[in-house]
Amino acid sequence: MKWMGRYAGYNAAAFRKDLLSGLIVGIIAIPLGMAFAIASGVKPEYGLYTTVIAGILISLLGGSKFQIGGPTGAFIPILFAIVMQYGYENLLIAGIMAGLILVVMGLFKLGALIKFIPRPVTIGFTAGIAVIIFSGQIANFLGLSGIKKHEDFWSNMKEIGMHISTVNIYSLLTAGSCLAVILLVPRFAPKVPASLVGLVLSTIVAAFFFEGQIATIGSSFGAIPNSLPQFHVPEITWERIVNLLQPAFVIAMLGGIESLLSAVVADGMTGSRHNSNRELIGQGIANLVTPLFGGIPATGAIARTATNIKSGAVSPFSGVIHGVVVLLVLVLFAPYASHIPLASMAPVLMMVAWNMSERKSFMHVMKTKTSDSLVLLITFLLTVFTSLTTAVEVGLVLAVLLFVKRMSEMLKVAKVLPDPDHKHEKVMAHMVQEGHDCPQISLYTIEGPLFFGAADGFEKSVMESIHRRPGTLLLRMSKVPFMDTTGESNLARVVKHMERSGGRVLLSGIQAQPLEMMKRTGLIGRIRPEHMFERTGEAINDALMHLDVQKCRGCKHFAFRECAALSSSGPILSVRACWSSERESKQTAFNSNNQKRSIHNFVRETDNKS
Repeated sequence: MKWMGRYAGYNAAAFRKDLLSGLIVGIIAIPLGMAFAIASGVKPEYGLYTTVIAGILISLLGGSKFQIGGPTGAFIPILFAIVMQYGYENLLIAGIMAGLILVVMGLFKLGALIKFIPRPVTIGFTAGIAVIIFSGQIANFLGLSGIKKHEDFWSNMKEIGMHISTVNIYSLLTAGSCLAVILLVPRFAPKVPASLVGLVLSTIVAAFFFEGQIATIGSSFGAIPNSLPQFHVPEITWERIVNLLQPAFVIAMLGGIESLLSAVVADGMTGSRHNSNRELIGQGIANLVTPLFGGIPATGAIARTATNIKSGAVSPFSGVIHGVVVLLVLVLFAPYASHIPLASMAPVLMMVAWNMSERKSFMHVMKTKTSDSLVLLITFLLTVFTSLTTAVEVGLVLAVLLFVKRMSEMLKVAKVLPDPDHKHEKVMAHMVQEGHDCPQISLYTIEGPLFFGAADGFEKSVMESIHRRPGTLLLRMSKVPFMDTTGESNLARVVKHMERSGGRVLLSGIQAQPLEMMKRTGLIGRIRPEHMFERTGEAINDALMHLDVQKCRGCKHFAFRECAALSSSGPILSVRACWSSERESKQTAFNSNNQKRSIHNFVRETDNKS
């Protein structure tokens, strides 16, 4: 059998590698699946169902060869909030809606758009989620009783404070032993799944020494069934769809971000390249199907994907095998899982929170003390103290506004004049001074994008010159890479004002995108193509040829090298001929052959008139 595509060259040796990596990741996924489900406010078996069904579908249909899908810690706050506010049945509907959104995004090739979410926003809400997960396990770690769960962080912290006197020493010892194992195992046996070992050993300790003294999965949620649930379609109504639209959108966005981040990590570790749109479609289908079997929303799991690669995975079969391993464990050993103490699950989730907190990246961005630091901090605080939805919305809006502000500050509008001391008489801003500024020609250098955030500043700067009624306004636009319709509109107003005052607008060095924008809006026809030049020197030549020489006589600004001759008394035509001859000798040193020919023709015409 010849394998194609992602399975090209697949053989028995590759299968053995996938079998081993799938087995390892499957074992790791078992405690995490149950822990994520419990933290999300649902029964632990729903996390296992998700691991099996979503894990297999994401591997088969996704855009990354090595992606491991399933329930993740990132989903915990939003899923818990949905369960608290809408109930488990509506969580399933929100998951289906999120899956549909992801499929549509993939079909319309919107995978690349998710990559544009600013890094400070991602780090901020990820760190905030980590705080929520960690703090949410304090009660289980301490074995507190009488705790009521709330949606918001402050209320949960108050509950812990109010019930701190109910600390269960047996829960504390169980959780402490599990945490110790999780911390020590990686040092002595790095390839052994520490969370599973900690869970098993602490469960054995609790069963032998603290039986009946601490809460377990069985006492809190009932026995875990050793089979998959029946296929069930939740009752979907228009009212439910409307109410769940925002939560579904947040699930879809968060799932898309996490899965693509995980795929990027996999690319970096293997040198492969994922298909972002296919990844979204695969994630979407998995989230469409999983709720029909009672599963919760799933996405790509960065830590499990990295473990999959480190364990030698070769193809998506490793992800399929990981799902099958979890299914076999569910069928064969589910009744034993009921004896796992909640205090043993707490350290597992706390370590997940610690590892996903992005603490190093968080501190790195904060040390920059820039607008990114502000976006990061606000997103983090809003995630912790309000909701993930609010945090992401505000974080994105704030990031966009600050980006627009920074981009607007990049636009530089400077009035310039030729520097006679420079070899090629390069135009410089420092040459414009009081008493040294041509009254008839205003020459500006524009640098930066001319868009809605900067267009008004551009217009105000240039309008200062227009009020002095120059005959020619020359705009150097070689460093304007982009122009939107707002920038074009402001430029059009400048052109209109110049026309009203009887002046002209010349453009030099305009780039392709601004030129295309002006063609589409018709502004290029208003300015006229003959007023657009490739080089500033050509534009200055044209501006000088259209001077009102009568106004030049007696002028002491001497902005251009021709000004001395034009300012002196004498017949106008002979002065213009003198100017042309002097300009010609200057241009010969550095202009193109076409430029030289144009000036020679002009000199001959003025000589004939003389």
